[in-house]
Amino acid sequence: MVTVVVLIAAIGWRTGRWRLIWVPISAAVGVGGAFLARLYMDSEGLSSDPAPFQLWVWIAVTIGAIAVLVLGWRRTRWWRRILSALAIPLSVLCALLALNQWVGYFPTLQSAWGAVTAGPLPDQVDASDLAGLRGTNPSTGKVVPVSIPDDASGFAHRTEYVYLPPAWFAGPTPPTLPAVMMIAGEFNTPADWMRSGNIIPVVDNYASTHNGQTPILVFVDSGGSFNNDTECVDGPRGNSADHLTEDVRPYIVSHFSASSNPAQWGIIGWSMGGTCAVDLTVMHPDLFSSFVDIAGDAGPTAGTKQQTIDRLYGGNAATWAKYDPTTVMTSHGPYTGVSGRFEDTGTPAKRYGAGKNGQFPGNFHRPQQSAATASGFGGHDDTPDTDEKGAAENLCKTATSVSITCNVNTMTGGHTWQFAATAFSDALPWIAGKL
Repeated sequence: MVTVVVLIAAIGWRTGRWRLIWVPISAAVGVGGAFLARLYMDSEGLSSDPAPFQLWVWIAVTIGAIAVLVLGWRRTRWWRRILSALAIPLSVLCALLALNQWVGYFPTLQSAWGAVTAGPLPDQVDASDLAGLRGTNPSTGKVVPVSIPDDASGFAHRTEYVYLPPAWFAGPTPPTLPAVMMIAGEFNTPADWMRSGNIIPVVDNYASTHNGQTPILVFVDSGGSFNNDTECVDGPRGNSADHLTEDVRPYIVSHFSASSNPAQWGIIGWSMGGTCAVDLTVMHPDLFSSFVDIAGDAGPTAGTKQQTIDRLYGGNAATWAKYDPTTVMTSHGPYTGVSGRFEDTGTPAKRYGAGKNGQFPGNFHRPQQSAATASGFGGHDDTPDTDEKGAAENLCKTATSVSITCNVNTMTGGHTWQFAATAFSDALPWIAGKL
């Protein structure tokens, strides 16, 4: 409301020429700019879900406010110039708020401030503090920042984090515990599960009711930078897959006494990370045995199929097939001891697995999307998410056909961090039990 009032005051009544020519031109510039922004986002495949209308409105208002400042700067009073300049950051703030409401990246001001200032995470301690905590039986687990060498992958990455449950500190030496790799979405930092998802209290609560035991959680960097969409594959955007499998996993085993047994390693991923969770598990059953895919795609996606091949694999279609989970599972044949869980949005919430002939029961109706637009253009998945077809359902059907035990759990929610956090809470007992 403040932004609207300031913008109206900045525009003002002024002259007839201003009202009839320059104000309409400013509005047209704003609408055109918002259209180009949407065209760019859709063509780049930055989201498989359409952005809310409010976001495009505020982008249009922001660009229009810039036009008002530029076109109306001459022959206007000083105070109106100040208001015109003030309207721009206010409009940007409103656009950012609309964006945040869409993705739920910062649920609170506290989490936003912590991210901006790089403040400490819940339960965070330094690695140098671990020895002093041995035998203390802490009431909560501890989060430790780690700098994992990239000797095997050459993948430049940021600081990653390890959650150690209370049971890790109980005896004179660390026990051998299972481990879960935690992978965030396309735009991410390794701390997002803890800041935006706020899952540490959930894990601590689980540990408090299970004799201090949970798997070790490893919050990895799959992108190397906030906006580097690797989809956890090796390619022009970096050897992300090698980093996760050849750098991270051996480091956690050697430095934190995690089990090296693949039956005690799992992956939980959200959005892009959900795609990674499926892909890495079916490609490396010798390293991982369980996955939780929270609202992931049918496979690594960076636009249309051809855009994905060009962007992620340098134009090599054979490499695309190498990382396509459906192709991988079909080529591999029957798996042994591998299980998966898909958490996805839908109404009403319903649990089910593949039934007779791989078909799924009714009473599940996902929000409808147009089937006419391919992935990366129009904000839709390559396969439309309807109750007949969808990434989770199709992947689970294929997994079942090759002896991977899987189920799809749906619950009401949008493609937000809040849904990811709820899905994690729902899936934690399942994967802990599996491992």
